[in-house]
Amino acid sequence: MRFWVYMLHCRGGAFYIGHTDDLDRRIAEHQAGAIAGFTAERLPVELVRSENLDIRIEALQAERRLKGWSRAKKMALIRGDWDAVARLARSKKDGPSTSSGQTEEV
Repeated sequence: MRFWVYMLHCRGGAFYIGHTDDLDRRIAEHQAGAIAGFTAERLPVELVRSENLDIRIEALQAERRLKGWSRAKKMALIRGDWDAVARLARSKKDGPSTSSGQTEEV
């Protein structure tokens, strides 16, 4: 079985990160508002990144790691800007995510 860690861009500029063993079904559930909570309150949502992994614990670990990234680092990852991801990983300014605030578009 394969697993995915995924990132959604939500209304208001927030990001949601999760993991699943059925990416298509899970994204459809988020987009339909079928999952109560964060994403249902911030529709519409758009899949902006996903990564396929072999083991569920790897997907869960990747989810937890990404949730701790700053908004700038998440956006660099979405863009595929590996230089910025590396620079932000070394930066002391790279603290907890502030993705719930209104910012520029992805």
